Amino acid sequence: MTEENEVLLLLKELVNRVQQLEKVAYDNDNVLMKSGLVVTNSPTPSMNNKMASSFSMDDVSGMSFDDMAKIIKKAEGSR
Repeated sequence: MTEENEVLLLLKELVNRVQQLEKVAYDNDNVLMKSGLVVTNSPTPSMNNKMASSFSMDDVSGMSFDDMAKIIKKAEGSR
């Protein structure tokens, strides 16, 4: 066997092992799946923040660090 063949066989074996682990982890009878530690559908993050949507990158790129610090302090105070 050449070294390339050995590497190819090793990669195939690793892929098979990963597929077996995925089957075990996502099996509906699995204890982790039943407990909720493993989920197949996770929430999608969203940016529905009024503070974040009020600034564009063009506005921020023209600001000084002092201006940015003022905005951050103002946002911290509004929580």
